[in-house]
Amino acid sequence: QVQLVESGGGLVQAGGSLRLSCATSGGTFSDYAMGWFRQAPGKERELVAAIPWRGGYTYYADSVKGRFTISRDNAKNTVYLQMDSLKPEDTAVYYCAASRALGIVVVTAAYNYWGQGTQVTVSS
Repeated sequence: QVQLVESGGGLVQAGGSLRLSCATSGGTFSDYAMGWFRQAPGKERELVAAIPWRGGYTYYADSVKGRFTISRDNAKNTVYLQMDSLKPEDTAVYYCAASRALGIVVVTAAYNYWGQGTQVTVSS
């Protein structure tokens, strides 16, 4: 059973930056594709960024492309989401997730394990 714990959320002004971390345990981290999702009040959970097990190429939602960067350190069993130029519409609970599927995983149902989430609030 894989456990995921997010950290790094908080309150930031528009235009600011945050770096989210997701530490994993209980499995072989490098076996999993990883993703960052977010869910704002009253909205569905959406995929923000994804990265395959060996890193390299990445996926971003159009709304965050050019502002967010996903990366992973397999030696530290951790995936990161660097968020720059934050906007009020980025306010949400951010979740990391792990998938046993190969490649970049963009289907929510393909993710097998989820963290508890971390709140990101961007003030205008």
